[in-house]
Amino acid sequence: GFYRQTLHTNKTSIKFLNKGKLLLPLDFYCETSLCFQALDNRNVMFVHLSAFYSYRSLPFCRFFLQIEEEEGGDSFDIHISVSDPEKVGDGMNAYMAYKVTTKTSVALFRQRDFSVKRRFSDFLGLHSKLASKYLHIGYIVPPAPEKSIVGMTKVKVGKEDQSSNEFVERRRSALERYLMRTVKHPILLKDPDVLQFLESSELPRAVNTQALSSAGILRMVNKAAEAVNKMTIKMNESDAWFEEKQQHFENLDAQLRKLHASVECLVCHRKELSVNTAQFAKSAAMLGNSEDHTALSRALSQLAEVEEKIDQLHQDQANADFYLFSELLGDYVRLISAVKGVFDQRMKTWQKWQDSQMLLQKKREAEAKLQFTNKPDKLQQTKDEIKELEGRVQQGERDFEQISKTIRKEVSRFEKDRVKDFKMSIVKYLESLVQTQQQLIKYWEAFLPEAKAIS
Repeated sequence: GFYRQTLHTNKTSIKFLNKGKLLLPLDFYCETSLCFQALDNRNVMFVHLSAFYSYRSLPFCRFFLQIEEEEGGDSFDIHISVSDPEKVGDGMNAYMAYKVTTKTSVALFRQRDFSVKRRFSDFLGLHSKLASKYLHIGYIVPPAPEKSIVGMTKVKVGKEDQSSNEFVERRRSALERYLMRTVKHPILLKDPDVLQFLESSELPRAVNTQALSSAGILRMVNKAAEAVNKMTIKMNESDAWFEEKQQHFENLDAQLRKLHASVECLVCHRKELSVNTAQFAKSAAMLGNSEDHTALSRALSQLAEVEEKIDQLHQDQANADFYLFSELLGDYVRLISAVKGVFDQRMKTWQKWQDSQMLLQKKREAEAKLQFTNKPDKLQQTKDEIKELEGRVQQGERDFEQISKTIRKEVSRFEKDRVKDFKMSIVKYLESLVQTQQQLIKYWEAFLPEAKAIS
């Protein structure tokens, strides 16, 4: 690609990312106005350069240009890891801080490799900001991990034990997946709050994220009110695609919840099996120590060793059950709730449009009645109100058409990502099962000659 206009700038950096995706980070003086023409051998694309507000705006503004490829999906060279959970403070005022490391060649960022410290409320604050910006216009905002009052209280006031360490690791993994899903979204990646979250050494303290605060209770009340309001809205759906997709996600949600519950039971049973296997190994070892017959004693001792190894296998497989499969299902239960949320927003947008139309109709009826009265001032006021309402009706129709268009694109992207995620996780999960069974066979085959040697 090339641009024809002379640039009065101190720095110009152009970076091509993957096929069909172009990001141009340019530092210009704020008053600079540009127009680009991108060319290739097959077609000509005209694209517009739009200002992108950034928290980094010193004397310069940063601009970004994105050419979206129609086929092949969005792809970004970025990886985020959440690591090194660290308890900060004591007692109920304590909190966990996490190291968030970003490695990328995306030109949106100042550096290729950088790290910051973030607490859990920062993640919740980020999601809240993104949801307030994008949810009402039809974008699917990945949900942040849910708060756990019981789990976090144990971490705050209790000593480090297996259950608290397990809770911290599960939360760390969930936060990492949340950030990766967020930056995989082509719109959310460029949001200034996302950039600030990943790059800024200090963040403003996130507020209203406590589950038991007055704000938290207010959120629950608002959700209940929205649920009641949703039941009262009867939308005349004229688009078969939306009707079909809503039914599809309702069914998918129900089946995922059932499977998720089953896999959670599987994880619990696998852990119980591990505990019972360890107890069996201990009992076999004690019996071997009490046995006078040398060959039998040796066989029992080796059986105990094998069972100890199998105990570790069961623990590893229980972790694979959870992290590779159960967490995937849990994530998508919450993600589908987010998808259903944008459908609800579309319904609200439609209702707002219909309300404006009803008000307009009433005002026109009032105008017709005023035509026969000698009240010119009131008639003129009504005419002005009608003009304003006509604008609101037109805007409402545009908003409804736009959110419908956005949701179609978002659902298409979501479905592609869902298939990729499930394929990758299921393959890894099956590989873990195969590896566990192969290792189990090796342990028993190695022990079998010792058992046959008993005489």
